[in-house]
Order: sequence, then C-alpha cells, then structure tokens
Amino acid sequence: MPEVTISIGGRQFAVACQDGEENYLHAAAKMLDDEAQVLADQAGRMPEARMLLMAGLMLADKTASVEDRISEVEATLAEREAELEGLRTMGAPEPERIEVPVIPTSVTETLAELAARAEALAAEAEERTGSA
Repeated sequence: MPEVTISIGGRQFAVACQDGEENYLHAAAKMLDDEAQVLADQAGRMPEARMLLMAGLMLADKTASVEDRISEVEATLAEREAELEGLRTMGAPEPERIEVPVIPTSVTETLAELAARAEALAAEAEERTGSA
C-alpha cells in the first residue's frame, strides 16, 4: 500500500492509499488545499483541526450543490427521454387529406368557346377601326 505525502494548508500529511489511487488522492488533496488556502487568506492562521473541518465543510457544501444540480439535470433528462419514447411509440401521423377541385369539362369547353368568341370580336373591331 503506497504512502503519499500531501500538502493541505501549508502542512504536510502522509496518507496511505490503494495501488493506483495516488492520482485521485492528489486531486482530492488539491481540492481540500484550495479550500484551506481560501480560509487562510480570509482568517489567517488557525488550528489544524479547525482548518480541516472548515475546508471539509466548504467542499461538502459545493458537493451538495453539485449533487442538487445533477438531480435537476437527471430529472430533466428523464422527462425528455419519456417525451422521446412517447413520440417513438406514437407512430407516424396520418397523412393529411388534400382535395384539389376538379373543373368539369363542360366548364372548360365553355370558357374556351367564350375566349374564341372574344378573340373574333376583337379581330372584327380591329378590322373596322383599321378600314375607317
């Protein structure tokens, strides 16, 4: 079991850990040391036990806040996953029915006849105005 020396609040501590956990221990000690440094900057020198207690409480407060946020995000994620699952099970929507009006052939023929008559009248009117 390796023994690692860590520094917290300017004090050295020898701590034993499991093989392979040295980096984790150093990272955790750095977090605790950062909080201890904040306390030292604000309150100056204080007894070791009090410094460790306060630094630990500050980290616990941050951890609780992060856990609350994680819970909120997990709840939101669960809602989105349920919504997505609901959309998946809903199936494809029914196609929209679109009706296109059909013009009866008789109407088309009548309009063509009227257009032909109008053209004939226009041609006749041009002839009369051109010859006068």
